[in-house]
Amino acid sequence: MSRPSSMRTPLGRVRNLGSSHSGTTDFWRQRLTAVAMTLLIVPVIVIVLMLIGRNQAGAAQILGSLPIAIILVLFIIASAWHMKIGMQIVIEDYVHNETVKLVSVMANNFFCIAVALASIYAILKLSSGV
Repeated sequence: MSRPSSMRTPLGRVRNLGSSHSGTTDFWRQRLTAVAMTLLIVPVIVIVLMLIGRNQAGAAQILGSLPIAIILVLFIIASAWHMKIGMQIVIEDYVHNETVKLVSVMANNFFCIAVALASIYAILKLSSGV
């Protein structure tokens, strides 16, 4: 019995990658971060509502709770990762000049990391009471 012919190369079959050489990794990672943000959005909204009208000492008291700080840090990580993937897909699909595409993807990575680190630093600083 003969095997059906395939247009894929042997290496492509082994790696299980499509023509873009990345499979569906970005698709599933974006869905994963979307689900994480969906699950975390209600607690984040409650935390933000608790912070309304508070001064820094009051905010530090609320954010000093370990579960609250963890929820906010997880939400920041999921949001920054989701933002990075989404913008990278837009850049790869609509920027046709390879140099501009490379610079844009690098800038997107640095921006998303900077936003995530600054946000996490702020949460940790407020939660430590410093």
